[in-house]
Amino acid sequence: MAPERPDGAGASLTPLDLQPDAAGPPSEKAPRRPGSGRPQLYAALDLGTNSCRMLIARPQGGHFEVVDSFSKAVELGTGLKSSGLLSHRPMQRTLQALRICRTKLEHHGVRRMRLVATEACRRARNSADFVRRAQRETGLRLDIITAEEEARLAVVSCASLVAPDTEQLLVIDIGGGSTELVWIDLSRVAPEKRGNAIMAMHRGPFMRAPAQGHPHVVDWISVPLGVATLKDYFREVDDDAARFALMSWYFEEQLEAFAPYRDGTAHEKFQIIGTSGTITTVAASYLRLKRYDRNKVDGLVMNSTQVDQVIREYLALGPIGRRQDPRIGRDRHTQIMSGAAILTALMRVWPTDRMSVADRGLREGLLFAQMSRDGVLDLTS
Repeated sequence: MAPERPDGAGASLTPLDLQPDAAGPPSEKAPRRPGSGRPQLYAALDLGTNSCRMLIARPQGGHFEVVDSFSKAVELGTGLKSSGLLSHRPMQRTLQALRICRTKLEHHGVRRMRLVATEACRRARNSADFVRRAQRETGLRLDIITAEEEARLAVVSCASLVAPDTEQLLVIDIGGGSTELVWIDLSRVAPEKRGNAIMAMHRGPFMRAPAQGHPHVVDWISVPLGVATLKDYFREVDDDAARFALMSWYFEEQLEAFAPYRDGTAHEKFQIIGTSGTITTVAASYLRLKRYDRNKVDGLVMNSTQVDQVIREYLALGPIGRRQDPRIGRDRHTQIMSGAAILTALMRVWPTDRMSVADRGLREGLLFAQMSRDGVLDLTS
């Protein structure tokens, strides 16, 4: 069982009430598929350092229904740290994955889509050439988004998990090549409006100035270390426990520029929401799931002690035990400890009794933003 799985058709996420996107006028009614009475389909594709993942969904009342999905480990960022370039074989794997995505998009007749690339393409010197090649060979046009937009969309996807009494919120997204952290002060937003206010953050850049009725982004940071890149820094350390400790402390050092790290204040009404394959894997392990179940994992609340307990179990297993553990899965066992090192550092800095696990992220945020912009979600649902 590997938590990094394709989402099943028919799965749905339920956001809170949405308002039409300020970037464009809302549609008078939901776009319809040509020759069909059903709502138009939307697609979101996330090409990261490790994986190429896509969701195809239709608006359904106040949420959306996933009708098809794709997830493939392409390891696009392999060799990037040493060369600064995307390498031939990873690009070939990625192009093959994009061809499969193109086939799915054509099969479903999708016309509304957002296809984005993140950290690996942001860093590589030859990423513009790769994007042009991808469009030429697959017909798909990738948009290399900024770290801020990536963080903003991850926040949007988690809006419905915000507890009503939360005043200080930290959203963390542990990716393959980078980790995004966003600290949001919700104390100026009425409790019943906090989730909706976060959902509206897809409209534009983070609001950094405090304003009544709006979330205040105290600070955000994109650390250029994810499960793949952090592991590469300590590849030559043979001892499993020593490597884990070094990764965790090294990641914490990168937080020096993050204002809440320097604050040191104990915060009440504080919540962490974590979205990533690492965090859903930890949650599935904590629940002792023999088969991954998104309905049990998404929205699960864990505390720092429970997270630490699972990670200690991973360390006790060692590399061979982790490879054989069905809770981790063969696709993730080589990177689970680098992700766990990041999570341990964050729990060390901000221990909490309330970390909400989010089996959602950039793709879901892209879908919410597109549907909101088109005004196709039924706000009364």
